[in-house]
Order: sequence, then structure tokens, then C-alpha cells
Amino acid sequence: MLCFYFMNRKTYSTMNNYVKRTIRLIFGLFLYALGIFLSIQANIGLAPWEAFSMGGSYLTHLSYGNIVVITGFIIIAIDYVLKEKIGFGTILNAILIGTFVDLIQLFNFIPMMSNFWLGLLMLLIGQVVISIASYLYIGASLGCGPRDALMVALGKRMPKVPIGAIRGLIEGTVLFVGWLLGAKIGIGTVISVFGIGLILQLTFKLLRFDVKSIRHESVTDTVKEMSSTIS
Repeated sequence: MLCFYFMNRKTYSTMNNYVKRTIRLIFGLFLYALGIFLSIQANIGLAPWEAFSMGGSYLTHLSYGNIVVITGFIIIAIDYVLKEKIGFGTILNAILIGTFVDLIQLFNFIPMMSNFWLGLLMLLIGQVVISIASYLYIGASLGCGPRDALMVALGKRMPKVPIGAIRGLIEGTVLFVGWLLGAKIGIGTVISVFGIGLILQLTFKLLRFDVKSIRHESVTDTVKEMSSTIS
């Protein structure tokens, strides 16, 4: 009886932990989508992946969010082939960010900026929101985003190439493709590329968040942990 009591407590504790982490993850992904939408509505130039998705939307006539979801799953497939860790957070990242962007657009409560300075302010707010969102969803430790996992996977296969150069190559490629497909490139693009790193660093410092200390779980890790607790 006592053994059963402690087992139930352990099960409850583990399940409660996963519920809290999942809520944190989903809220973080919603904020990330909100930050992306703010950056789009700033109307002074798109970040590389946003440009790529917007260009894909122009080409296929699918919604921006649908392109984000499709792209996310294609990248997850590449990550899997490259034997990079895929977590539940990775999968939810691919599904929810694009879905949330489309939902935010549906409610139409954030106008498109026509004034440069207001657009600049909105872009910077979007970057801060993305940074806070990154703190939340990365801190859930349920898996990297598909694009981050791709960068890490390529970095492992090209150890002599700086990770910054690999990220630059990936983002430069998708930005070029997005530009070819008609996405808007401008000063906002430059700010997004070079400013996000600084804003992210300052945000993590203020929140006392050490991203290097996070150990992400794969889907297999999570299933094993939950199974061992329940059984």
C-alpha cells in the first residue's frame, strides 16, 4: 500500500511536470507567432525565414501559416535523416507557429504599418516578443525548433565551419529564394538578421536564462520517461 502511494505520487509529479512544460511550450510558440506577425505587419522588410514563407505563399496561394507548417515538416524530415534529435516540442513548433500566425491574422487586430518609424517600433517590439518566446519554448526542453535542429545537424557534419557561417548560409539561401518569389526586403531585414542576436542575448541575461544548460528530450526520451512512471 505504501509502495502504491509513493508510486502514485511519483506518477502525479511526473505528469504534472510534463503538463507545465507543455503549457510553457505552447504559450511560447504562440508568442513566437505573435512576434513574427508583428515583424510582418511592421512592413519595413522581412527576416529570412519570413521572407521565404511569404514568397512561398505568393507562389502557391496557400496561407503564410500553411507554408510555415509545410516547411517545418520538410525540415523535420531532413533533421531525421541527419539523425538530429526530434522532440515533441520540435513537432509542435512545426505545427503551431504557422497555425497561430494564421489565427492572429484572422482576428485582424494588428494593422499594417504605413509609417516607417511606427513600423520600426513594431519590428523591435516583435523582436523582443520573439526573444521572450524563445526563452519560454526552449526552457520547456522538449526539443529544438526544426530550423535550429537543422543548423546544429549541419554544424556537426561541418565541424571546421563556424556555426555562425552555417546559419548565415541557411538564412542567406532562404532569404534569396524569398526575394526571388517577391517577398519584401528592406531595412527591417537587416535589423532582423543582426538585431535579433543582441536582443535575444539581453533578454536571456535579464531572465537569467542559460540556454547552454538545457538538455532537450527526444520523442523517445519523453515516451520512455512517461512509460516508466506509469508502469
